[in-house]
Amino acid sequence: MAADGSGTIRSRIRNLLRSPSIKLRRSGAARHTRDLSDKVTLEKVLGITASGNRALACDPRSGLVAYPAGCVVVLLNPRKNKQHHIFNSSRKAITTLAFSPDGKYVVTGESGHMPAVRVWEVSERVQVSELQEHKYGIACVAFSPNGKYIVSVGYQHDMVVNVWNWKKNIVVASNKVSSKVTAVSFSDDNSYFVTAGNRHVKFWYLDHAKTCKVNATVPLLGRSGLLGELRNNFFSDVACGRGRQASSTFCITSSGLLCEFNDRRLLDKWVELRTSQATCLSVTEEFIFCGCSDGTVRAFSPINLHFLCTLPRPHCLGVDVASMVEAR
Repeated sequence: MAADGSGTIRSRIRNLLRSPSIKLRRSGAARHTRDLSDKVTLEKVLGITASGNRALACDPRSGLVAYPAGCVVVLLNPRKNKQHHIFNSSRKAITTLAFSPDGKYVVTGESGHMPAVRVWEVSERVQVSELQEHKYGIACVAFSPNGKYIVSVGYQHDMVVNVWNWKKNIVVASNKVSSKVTAVSFSDDNSYFVTAGNRHVKFWYLDHAKTCKVNATVPLLGRSGLLGELRNNFFSDVACGRGRQASSTFCITSSGLLCEFNDRRLLDKWVELRTSQATCLSVTEEFIFCGCSDGTVRAFSPINLHFLCTLPRPHCLGVDVASMVEAR
């Protein structure tokens, strides 16, 4: 009897699910979901998930600031205080990003299983290229100054650095990197790039003759920087020189040292930033700006590393600077 009863119940449920009224309800719910997705739009993102300066970029041409918030890239116009958004269709968290030199594209790296390097068109906010050559996550990405190549460095367990001709969607050069890498910078003439991280500064050289003629991926030639007595430091950021100092490479250590490598990869100069921690730097032809703890930014000369000034700190959040009538 119990078996017959359960069989009767199953048949009744099966017939009920097949009834037209249930089908109508299902189709109505699906239609309602579609209607809601057409109406709901993301207006503003509050917060940021950048774990370091490698996930924060600014386009010097337009002034747009890009940063990740989960699987969304926020494009902020600070003058108009207006946001636009790029949605990562894979729903994987964005870990790093960078603008192209002309500001038309932004490249992103992500975390998770089989992460991709993706290139997005900024104006239309659509994906135009994708590369899956990493396994665990992407630590940093950068465009070459001519916009032809993208370099992507994987997480420490990923152990891969790739140079990608993104318009042809091919990896032109690749090699292993065993250290934890947190920053990458291209030279002004596109001939090499430099990676920096934990006890690690390495110069990677591109053989343009091979990368242009050979269809297969060629080995990427790497040479370690000569760190000398600073070999046990954590190098938190790197930037290749510009203009007259194009042959120099500048790094900062998390302990608060600004270092200069010469054209022979030798660390031959360094100065103290007089801070408890240094996190990022930006290099122009005339200045080196070093971001330090407590919102401190110090400026140096790229010619001789002479200290120039400390920039005024930004006002505290929530303070109306227009209401201040006297200096303090």
